[in-house]
Amino acid sequence: MRQLLQKHLQPLSVRHPALLHVVTATAGLFRTMAIKPYTPRKRPAELALRNRYQDLHSVHCRLYKEKGEGPHPTIVVGGFVPDATEALEFQRPLLRRYGSIYYLNFPRNGFSQALFCAQLSDLIADLAAQGRRPTLLGVSFGAGLLVQYLRQATEAIHGMLRGLLLISPVLCTDDLVRPKGERSGGVRMLESNLRKILEVDPADREGLQRQVERARRCFYTLFEAGAENRPVSGRHLTIRSRIFGVLEQTSALGGYQRVLALRDFSTPCDRSSVFDGPTLLLAAEDEANILVAGSPTLGLLQDQERFKALFPNGTTRVVGSPDPGDPVPHASLIFHQHCFNPRLEHWLERLHREPLWAAV
Repeated sequence: MRQLLQKHLQPLSVRHPALLHVVTATAGLFRTMAIKPYTPRKRPAELALRNRYQDLHSVHCRLYKEKGEGPHPTIVVGGFVPDATEALEFQRPLLRRYGSIYYLNFPRNGFSQALFCAQLSDLIADLAAQGRRPTLLGVSFGAGLLVQYLRQATEAIHGMLRGLLLISPVLCTDDLVRPKGERSGGVRMLESNLRKILEVDPADREGLQRQVERARRCFYTLFEAGAENRPVSGRHLTIRSRIFGVLEQTSALGGYQRVLALRDFSTPCDRSSVFDGPTLLLAAEDEANILVAGSPTLGLLQDQERFKALFPNGTTRVVGSPDPGDPVPHASLIFHQHCFNPRLEHWLERLHREPLWAAV
């Protein structure tokens, strides 16, 4: 299953297996010391939903904090995998420069979009009570969750936010799965897996387990393909270990309920504003390798009038690679950080310095 990455790492692991283990363990230790569990002082939105779930723990997101240097926090929501705490491994120093980072990691054995929104609202209110206005940052599926959240969030919540960052957003199921029978350009591996999960009878536990296992192998393959023929550092190895751990520990029900949440996303076809504050949408140059032909999100990127209707103070940018033989794929923050980070830094610098410029 992991032959591509194992083949790439084999020379190092054969010559220096002890060194490889030490480097990986050390990198993991430093991350654990820096990123710690966090609980908001008050949780009214979450507590209002407690009686809705027989097993609250199974659908409860885990919240973490990484202390930063500045006064402007960032709240990170990752995609299907990896966890939020791993998704921005190579962007953490940049984000910490402006403030603390808060991560929402999805539960392993279930998922509830309603509880996710409640936990996010409580966190935003908690930061507001400290005089902080966070920037929301979502990657892939996580970007879609944030857009859905902002569609129904109150004006008070909107007023507590500083900005919105959407990286390789997946805003609806139609971004990843075409109508049945449409096969122009071939059927992508991820598309095939998601379609089968959506079609499975949830009462058929064996069938559900089988389809989620196929999707799990798909994510293994996608990561290994990204790592192929690249220099791999201790940080890469730590993230690889954690990503594979998430894949192995997430139950079939947990994966299935995340897909159901994606299915319930609204297609971005209306013209009502989602968020009026500063917004940056970063799309990879090779999004079409994951997003299907006819993707509403890709269409949105090509229609600035529609994009501005949804995000009046928004900007879109395509993240490209200086190497024509190595185009930037969907949400490749781990292997193409050198392409994403300058775009992020430029926008964040402007976002957090503009009030000072206005005063001057």
